[in-house]
Amino acid sequence: MATDLGDATRIEGADGHYTATLSDQWEIWGPNGGYLAAICLRAAGEVAKIGRPCSFYCHFLSSPAFGPVELEVTALKHGRRAESLSVSMTQEGRAVLHALVKTAAQAPGYEHQHPRMPAVPMPQEIEPFEWAPRNGRPPFRFWENIERRPVRAAEQDARAPVIREWTRFRPTACFEDPYLDAARALILLDTFGFPAAYQRYRSGEHLAPNLDTSVWLHRFSPACEWLLIEQECTIAAHGLMGVSGRVWDMDGGLLASGGAQLCCIPGPG
Repeated sequence: MATDLGDATRIEGADGHYTATLSDQWEIWGPNGGYLAAICLRAAGEVAKIGRPCSFYCHFLSSPAFGPVELEVTALKHGRRAESLSVSMTQEGRAVLHALVKTAAQAPGYEHQHPRMPAVPMPQEIEPFEWAPRNGRPPFRFWENIERRPVRAAEQDARAPVIREWTRFRPTACFEDPYLDAARALILLDTFGFPAAYQRYRSGEHLAPNLDTSVWLHRFSPACEWLLIEQECTIAAHGLMGVSGRVWDMDGGLLASGGAQLCCIPGPG
């Protein structure tokens, strides 16, 4: 059953000290990393004086259990144009995640967008993704929260470590709060790195959780339900995989870009 992103990332508290409860409806190998990051981003928004996040970076330190977590937000710098905030997530005294969040006020400046959105069909032209159980195992519950319309690769590129999918969060697709709107792109960029690598290897020999995630937020599109995630695993070597990606709206606007380093671990086979 799909779980509303706003409800699942809700925090309580004040003055930089907050709590949240991790929902098992956002499970991939434990709580999804992008989901944890989204909670931290919302906590930063409670302390920020500028209502426009522009970058997020975090280290994943340990995988928590589903249940309560504590968040501490420290303002490293409050400026009129930009500010920096540090966010730590812990569970029963154990470090889970540490993040840095940058905000920036909108101001006049240069205007251009050099990359163009890939020439892909619109989501209404693509069949919805349907999960088929693998080895008798159902899909992770995380995927119930996102409707997927995969863009099929040309035959000669079918094994390239690249994935492009139109995605829509459900049951609520859009959010006016800029921190929640940004959380959509943050979750997509954190999550689709391993699926991109899987296009090449298509085996369960290894899994690859994220060691970190970096996201740069360029513009916002709170009324756009469908977002195109374009992710690529650019390199795999020495037990690590580097991924990078972009998130686009339906008008071809580049909303966010980011990258991550993944660590290969033995899989179930």
